[in-house]
Amino acid sequence: MLAKEIYKKLDIDFTVDSLKDDWSFMEFNEFIHPLFRKRHMGLMLDNAQVIKKVYTAVFPDREIIDKILEEGQADVLLFSHHAMGYDGSVEGFPFYSIPNDKLQKMVEQRVSFYVLHVPLDKNGYYSTAYSLANALRLDVVDDFCEYFGVKIGVVCKTDKKTVWELVQDVKGIIGHDVKLINYGEESIKGGRIAIAAGGGSYPFVAEELVKLGINLYLTGFTRPLPSFEPTMEFHRIVEENKINVIGATHYSTEKYACMAMVEYFKRMGLPAAFIEGRPYLEDL
Repeated sequence: MLAKEIYKKLDIDFTVDSLKDDWSFMEFNEFIHPLFRKRHMGLMLDNAQVIKKVYTAVFPDREIIDKILEEGQADVLLFSHHAMGYDGSVEGFPFYSIPNDKLQKMVEQRVSFYVLHVPLDKNGYYSTAYSLANALRLDVVDDFCEYFGVKIGVVCKTDKKTVWELVQDVKGIIGHDVKLINYGEESIKGGRIAIAAGGGSYPFVAEELVKLGINLYLTGFTRPLPSFEPTMEFHRIVEENKINVIGATHYSTEKYACMAMVEYFKRMGLPAAFIEGRPYLEDL
């Protein structure tokens, strides 16, 4: 399939031209497509005229790119939720730009790269929050959490009575340890839980939870970082208002959207597969 037709359909289906995002902290070099420099979403590396297969991933980690390159893949599209790789084991800023040597090899092997961050977070059929709620078998009853002008979180109903019951359920489905930060009572108030995938530990999210009267919140990154004040303020607010928080890692809370995107590309008639990444328990 012609690459430009795929990019055009993605742009339209995910309303890229009407949204905003910010990757200004990444390295913008000669490999980066001019349009990505302007809007920080959509086509980032334009290396193939024809796409024979699509790979989806949460982050364009070194290992993800190596898997494609080392298998000799060519004329493929890497679709990712993020524009940068992620290493949760480091003490400082976890994101890193794709190394130049890998960018050069992607040119040589005709591997294009397309990014949907805010557009995939925006609530909808393939979105991060909806996909996570579906994986956890929770019924979405409302949207919440505005980010870059769009709603990216959901409020769900659960039949679980206590936070501990839901923690065990989440742990079993996610497939690894999760963390409960037990700031409030064990019973789930009103049978409602709020979800925002990824790095949802921000004060504006906590303030909205307070207004909604919800005492249980699930997100990805929950570790308080003294070097990043918003996370500290988030914890001050949720502790003061007795809101329990479940952390399930940045990667694992967002991977279900990228898995769902495999279905999207297959509906276009393209072979597609999800490449597993790594959940970092250091996020918790």
